[in-house]
Amino acid sequence: MDTAQLIVWNYPVTVGCTWFFLQPPVTVGVLRIAPITQYVVLALLLPGIFFALSASIRYAGIVRTEVAQRLSLFIALVAAFWLFNETAQASKLVGVAVGVAAILCSIGWHKGKNQYGRNHRAWLFPVVVFFGYGVIDILFKQVAQHTGVPYTVSMLVVFSLAMLAAFSFLAYHLTAARRKFSVHAIFWGVVLGGFNFSNILFYMKAHRALPDNPSIVFTGMNVGVIALGALVGIYIFREKLSLINKIGIILAVLSVFIIAYL
Repeated sequence: MDTAQLIVWNYPVTVGCTWFFLQPPVTVGVLRIAPITQYVVLALLLPGIFFALSASIRYAGIVRTEVAQRLSLFIALVAAFWLFNETAQASKLVGVAVGVAAILCSIGWHKGKNQYGRNHRAWLFPVVVFFGYGVIDILFKQVAQHTGVPYTVSMLVVFSLAMLAAFSFLAYHLTAARRKFSVHAIFWGVVLGGFNFSNILFYMKAHRALPDNPSIVFTGMNVGVIALGALVGIYIFREKLSLINKIGIILAVLSVFIIAYL
C-alpha cells in the first residue's frame, strides 16, 4: 500500500471530526490573535513526522518506533525547564537520564536484519521520530498557552493547514513522482484519521475525567503504548529484539514512572 497517500487521506477526517465533535468557536477576532507561525510549522511537521513514523516502522520495527515516539516527551520536559521556566526537579532529571539510556538501548544497538538488509537505516528514522515528536510537543504547548485562542480552534486550524500541506504533497506525488492513485489508501486513510483524532479526543477526556490525577493519564498513555507496541511487534509481527533492546524497553517504562510519580 502507498502509505504516503494513506497519510494524506487521514487529514480530511481529523478536520471533520474536530469540527463536529469539538465545535471550536472560530471567529475572525480569534484568528487575528492566533499564533500563525506556530500553526504553519506544525502543519508542515505533522504530516512530515507521519512519513518518518511510517519509514521507522518499516525499517526499525514497531517496538523501537513506539519507544522513540513516547520518549520524545523528554525533549518537551527539558524545554519546560529552559523555555517555560519550570523548576528542574532532581527526580525529573533522573527520569530524563533513564529515558536517554532507554533510547540508546532500544535504538542504538540493533543487530538484526529486515527486508532491506542488515541494519539498513535501522537507527536513523527512530531518531527522526524522537526529535520530531519532541518539537511538536513543544509547539503544541506554546499554542495551548496562547491566551485568547481556545485550544480547539488551534487544533482545527492546524489540522486544516496540515491537510492543505498533505494534499500539496499528494499532487506532487501523483504528477512529478508519477505514482498511481490508490483507492485503497483512501479507505485506510479514513481509518487512520479516525484513530488519529480519537487519540487526541480521549486523551483530553481522560484529563477532564481525572483532573486531580494527571500522572495516571500520562502514565497510562505512555506506558500503555510502549507495552502494547512491544507485544504487537514481538508476538504478531515477529520482530527480533536483542537483550539490550529489551532492557531499553524496561528502562523506557521505568523512566515514565519516575517522571509521573517522583
